[in-house]
Amino acid sequence: MNAAPPPLVFGPLTRTDIVRYQGASGDMNPLHHDEPFARAAGYEAPLAIGMLGAGLLATYATDWLGAENIRRFRIRFMAQVWPGDTLTCAGRLVREYDGPDGPLADVELACTRQTGDAAVRVWATFAREQPARPGRAQAAEGTGED
Repeated sequence: MNAAPPPLVFGPLTRTDIVRYQGASGDMNPLHHDEPFARAAGYEAPLAIGMLGAGLLATYATDWLGAENIRRFRIRFMAQVWPGDTLTCAGRLVREYDGPDGPLADVELACTRQTGDAAVRVWATFAREQPARPGRAQAAEGTGED
């Protein structure tokens, strides 16, 4: 299995980034774009949608291991993300094993703020590529057959 890629760094986040993600997700809660509303709710400013960090982690993981290989993706939201935050996505291979439908790999992923606080954690399972089995094409090599 491939080693984890270098961390993915995104930011600093702008309100425009947050609103663009909000529009794409369809979650138009004013807590994520309306300053007076967010302050009235007890926040310093509008905050990012938690799925923004989870989406960044999903991109990081599927770029690494392939979207077609995802089998399980469990998310835990840990901390709020604010305009001005820089997010870093990183992961590590936890284990490789044989599952009932073929080889699998478990990974742990984290999206952290510049403070070092984890904003989102993910535990995911991906199918691993199976070793190539000698097939007709390989068996025919060196025999002059095509």
